[in-house]
Amino acid sequence: MKQLFLAKEKVYKSNLHCHTTVSDGKYTPEQIKEMYLARGYNIVAYTDHSKFVPHNELSDDNFLAINSYEVGVNQKGPGSESHYTRKTWHVNFYAARSEMDAQPPNPTFDYYDIDGLNQFIENRVKEGFLACYNHPYWSLQTADEYCKIKHCFAMEIYNHNCEVADGCNGYHPQAYDEMLRAGMKIYCVSTDDNHNRGPKHLPDHDSFGGITYINSKSLAYNDVIEALSTGDFYASQGPELHEITLDGKTLTVKCSPCNTIRVQTHGRVCYETVGNGLTEATFTLNGDEEFIRIICRDKDYKDANSNAYWLK
Repeated sequence: MKQLFLAKEKVYKSNLHCHTTVSDGKYTPEQIKEMYLARGYNIVAYTDHSKFVPHNELSDDNFLAINSYEVGVNQKGPGSESHYTRKTWHVNFYAARSEMDAQPPNPTFDYYDIDGLNQFIENRVKEGFLACYNHPYWSLQTADEYCKIKHCFAMEIYNHNCEVADGCNGYHPQAYDEMLRAGMKIYCVSTDDNHNRGPKHLPDHDSFGGITYINSKSLAYNDVIEALSTGDFYASQGPELHEITLDGKTLTVKCSPCNTIRVQTHGRVCYETVGNGLTEATFTLNGDEEFIRIICRDKDYKDANSNAYWLK
């Protein structure tokens, strides 16, 4: 039997995309820490726009600040005059070592220069960053564009700010499947991308909706980065994955109570079990699947998405 995923005793609730007063967010890094700790989070990646500002002083036994920044490259020329129609590349860079403190260069290449983008990402990865491609749906990009990205360890399958506060276009599992079907060995994360401009009591408040549950050995910086690097995490809007095992062609999924448990594959085959409060489902694969990934949907239509597991 192969253990594809097994939740450790402590799985760390994380937001891997966050903006503060360092760039265009409403709250200070210290206020963000307080807010997220109060909601059961242990990890926040501070990804302010174009500014790599370490926040090691915020880390303690219960909280880890991942030092990060986000870059953006906007389309120029006809059709790009409006924010609402302008295409853009956004990439988060997570420092793999807490002692990294030098400000990396910001992009100078044109939006349509995919080679320039890939070279930029590769340079940051060589410097010691993990790169994550952000919100493809909101960015108005097509498969012809995002399937050419290289050197990213993950993509955002769900972005809470883009979903509830900026256009209802933050959830894009199809983009993940298209990247996988193009042969890209890439993971998926779920993030807030919070700026906190709206009142906390309104539905479009952009915190606490996009969660990445990290299955790290500890809250130590290097352990969390290792878990991210090896895909030992999953993306969620709320539901929890507990275990995924494969015994020959028999796949077993265990999760928090959900109404649908699905297995997405590289082709048209999608295995599904439906019921009220499901916590376990077993599927018989046909053996031809190149990859599988799990989607668990709860009664509130919130999803947990596993990373893809390559079977061939």
